[in-house]
Amino acid sequence: MLRPAQARNNDDRGQSLYYRGQHPVQISESVLSFWDFKRSTASARLLVEFGRERGMAAEPLLRGSGLSLPQLDDPNTELSAAQELRVIGNLLRLSEGPSRFGIEVGLRYHFSTYGLWGYGLISSATVADALRLALRFLPLTYAFTLITLHEEGELAVLSFGEPDLAPDLRRFLVERDMAAAATLMREIAGPDLMISRLRFRAPEPKRPPKAATELRSLFGTQPSYGAATNSLAFDRVFLPRALPQANPITAAMCHQLCSELLERRRARSSTASLVRQYLSVPGSVAPDLASMARLGNTSERTLKRRLKNESTSFRELLAESRRAMADEMLRDSRLSLTEIAMRLGFADLSSFSQAFKRWHGVAPTYYRKAGAIAAR
Repeated sequence: MLRPAQARNNDDRGQSLYYRGQHPVQISESVLSFWDFKRSTASARLLVEFGRERGMAAEPLLRGSGLSLPQLDDPNTELSAAQELRVIGNLLRLSEGPSRFGIEVGLRYHFSTYGLWGYGLISSATVADALRLALRFLPLTYAFTLITLHEEGELAVLSFGEPDLAPDLRRFLVERDMAAAATLMREIAGPDLMISRLRFRAPEPKRPPKAATELRSLFGTQPSYGAATNSLAFDRVFLPRALPQANPITAAMCHQLCSELLERRRARSSTASLVRQYLSVPGSVAPDLASMARLGNTSERTLKRRLKNESTSFRELLAESRRAMADEMLRDSRLSLTEIAMRLGFADLSSFSQAFKRWHGVAPTYYRKAGAIAAR
């Protein structure tokens, strides 16, 4: 089955490693691919609440995700990674400008946000045991980064590999996942745990995020930018610390239930479905078959064969995705036709217009004008 690449890490191993001395415990990439698993609605609900606090209506925040407010309140609802990414993309778009909400949003992810996974962490015997459980069952979280843990001198370092997504979306996800991890570490290890350093690969923003001050007061550090990797570090003396709410029975039960939940949430999607899921994420349209095969950690030949067995092709799926995204983008009057063509991966406006006429029989200018009139 096609497994889209989850994240880029320095060595491209595609694995999560926990180093115990010099001996890493490896967790295979297939277990960690966020595309392969369903997730609960808790994160999407948190994102919508965050947007509504800033004057954004729920309907545009959920647009294109296939989700409704009642579904977000239903504990039995499960959604795909693409659906949550659509909500995040809407949040960033509605913020009208380069937003730095990532850290601020991440600080809202407490252990109770994660359900069983979170309770498994706080009932673990030690901080190290909690981290081992955390990495083993990472798909039960809302992370889109590839998280690894290793020891570096006197420090324990969590690194966050970046997902192959649009730059603004990628930056938001890295900042959110790192701030959420810092919040969890403090809740697990205790209020005296201080983050020794917080480094981001992205360049320093012109205006520091509002949450940077809160980060300093909460964790004793302020983020630095332009680093080689995204990472947060803390004193490794905390790793063997016994946790105050440790309970071996509860921990064993959570471990068992997490295993069962992980298996239940495995999407078992077809190759075509996974390609559609990736292409539905704003800013993630792969330009050709080779790029999609690379993202899926497979060969062009294998990808082509699997799609053919499912009575489709990458060209058909790409056209389907572009058509749907074009229809949606044309409703946004702030986007020029040239910008839409560029976002969809067309060489120029002329190529986009010709493709659009094949899809709808009319030029995109006419389609946009007709839609505006109908909306009045």
